[in-house]
Amino acid sequence: MTIDEQIIMRFEQLAPTFNERSLRLFAAAEANAIGRGGVSRLSRITGLSRPTIEKGQREIAEGHPLDKDRIRAPGGGRKKAVDTDSTLVECLERLVEPLTRGDPDSPLRWTCKSVRTLAAELNRQGHNVSKNVVCELLHQLKYSLQANKKTLEGNQHPDRNAQFEHINSCVQAKIARGNPVISVDTKKKELVGNYKNNGQQWHQNGEAPEVNGHDFPDCSVPRAYPYGIYDISKNTGYVEIGTDRDTAEFAVASIRGWWKNEGQKLYHNAKSLLITADSGGSNSYRSGLWKRELQKFANEFGLSISVCHFPPGTSKWNKVEHRLFSFISTNWRGEPLTDYETIVRLISATKTAKGLSVTCRLNLRNYEKGIKVSKKEIERFNLKRDKFHGEWNYTIAPQVKPP
Repeated sequence: MTIDEQIIMRFEQLAPTFNERSLRLFAAAEANAIGRGGVSRLSRITGLSRPTIEKGQREIAEGHPLDKDRIRAPGGGRKKAVDTDSTLVECLERLVEPLTRGDPDSPLRWTCKSVRTLAAELNRQGHNVSKNVVCELLHQLKYSLQANKKTLEGNQHPDRNAQFEHINSCVQAKIARGNPVISVDTKKKELVGNYKNNGQQWHQNGEAPEVNGHDFPDCSVPRAYPYGIYDISKNTGYVEIGTDRDTAEFAVASIRGWWKNEGQKLYHNAKSLLITADSGGSNSYRSGLWKRELQKFANEFGLSISVCHFPPGTSKWNKVEHRLFSFISTNWRGEPLTDYETIVRLISATKTAKGLSVTCRLNLRNYEKGIKVSKKEIERFNLKRDKFHGEWNYTIAPQVKPP
């Protein structure tokens, strides 16, 4: 076995245990043992540069001047990018936030600013950085990946807060008298079938359910229209799953279903009902059909029905959103809504630590689209508008039967 072969064998056996310092000391010791030409031979075998091996020879000659816990002398190694490039940080911030950093014509103004893209543009500008350096600098500058926040609500109605206070006072007064108060709305319509449902569930590795690769179905694919009723004082939910379309007629039919199945049992002495609802959708304050169906409901059960609508753009304050719908979405996360029975079972199984229970039933009726209610018909309703924003706050009492 030649000398080179012996060195290679020792190097391959010991290399996994070497750090930067021990590697150069090993190469230096072997070069010293060979003598003339040893540095070149060890450089070829280990891949180290000649200056590195010569540095190891000096350390051996000087009696290992470094502490045993150090690999390099203080200040050794490559300098940080920010130490050698004084304009790097400023250029990076101009790329990340061109509008706030005074550079609206930034080359990345309309580009997804990933660390790879940022590093490529910085290199194009003459800065020698990698994507890892860019990522480290962004963290040092207190940047992080963040999504948009839904906080801006556009032009606010001048009586927005006053309407909130009005709704709160009405709710408190009704509950104090033992009358029912419900919050209503339609949840986002869902595709019924083997489609992806956002969220995650526990599964064995590689055994996650497989769903359709595309969710652009035609009109023949069924939809589910969940209309929710949240009983504020009882902390209970009731959901009707519509299979046809979301109309004002369907909305009131869902409220009627809640009253017949649950409300009458819980409030058997009640003579009035308060509904808090959004200002748009199937329960819009502008809808004549919504008022007509409420009038039928009031006549059928002898109830005086008061309605308070939230101002436009404030639907997230409606309690049904964050006390019922949010928990339904949590309960069925990651579960494909393959059929109506699955949807009903998942909604019915929704519970919370604070005692929420939910009832769900399927509504297979068809509802006509585009029904118009004339102003003359609305004038015949037993409808009384409040003095404060009568378009948002009104009461529909049972119509007096003719003698």
